[in-house]
Amino acid sequence: MAKFRLSAFADEASPVLDEQLQALKEEGMDRIELRGVDGKNCSALTLEEAAEVKKKLDAAGVKLSALGSPFGKAQLDEPFDEHLASFKHGLELCKVLGCDRIRMFSFYPPKGAKPEDWKEEVFRRLDIMLDLADKAGIYLVHENEKDIYGDTTQRCVELMEKYYPRMGFVFDPANFVQCGMNTAEGYEQLKDYVTYMHIKDAFLKDGAVVAAGHGDGHVAEILKKVNAEHDGEVILTVEPHLTVFDGLKDLQGEPVTHHETYPDSKTAFHAAVKALKDILATL
Repeated sequence: MAKFRLSAFADEASPVLDEQLQALKEEGMDRIELRGVDGKNCSALTLEEAAEVKKKLDAAGVKLSALGSPFGKAQLDEPFDEHLASFKHGLELCKVLGCDRIRMFSFYPPKGAKPEDWKEEVFRRLDIMLDLADKAGIYLVHENEKDIYGDTTQRCVELMEKYYPRMGFVFDPANFVQCGMNTAEGYEQLKDYVTYMHIKDAFLKDGAVVAAGHGDGHVAEILKKVNAEHDGEVILTVEPHLTVFDGLKDLQGEPVTHHETYPDSKTAFHAAVKALKDILATL
């Protein structure tokens, strides 16, 4: 039986760090995948700003489950030097924040190009990043993100066969759905490589993101397998990505045609967490 520990992209509750920590407290959560901090992406924090963030996290009893970085979200046909410099800074930020794991990606092939034609450049860049991360004692974890090299099940397996366990994998059901993948089949192919999971769901018909268990991502089915097959801690990071419509309160009963729409970010955040907790309660 797995011991599920919940984390979250709490910047989806609020851009303000203090309010993020309050949202986590309300849900009884003590982990955060740090991404947005007071209007800044985590990768843009100075070391001094990161030290202040660490003080707030410590005071709230919250630790990082990972640095939710944008590293690897860059075009393969553009120079790598500036992006690599930002990555090196991210490794320094991890030291200040007391974090030993970075969520990252495998780069965007040029528009219209075949991903396979850029395979060697993807591996070249990942090799450089992994060498630096190894020296820094930081573990890189690749996320399946739509339109990057590693967006399909097949290419994620390819990456893992080359790099695991040196590089881990974060399984995101909604992202696979948006790429037309069957997530239940994908999990079976990737389960031996999964470091942790992002929890969001989506519909195959239009890619719209919905709360866990409400879409075509087989989230409950996958978590049931995780629970049966794992003995120990499994981190589940809630990433709501739910639609917020600030004018909802003014519609006076008029129906909203979007699949799931919320009046504000905090409400959407708590709805996403509740959906996951409801699934876990059945396990």
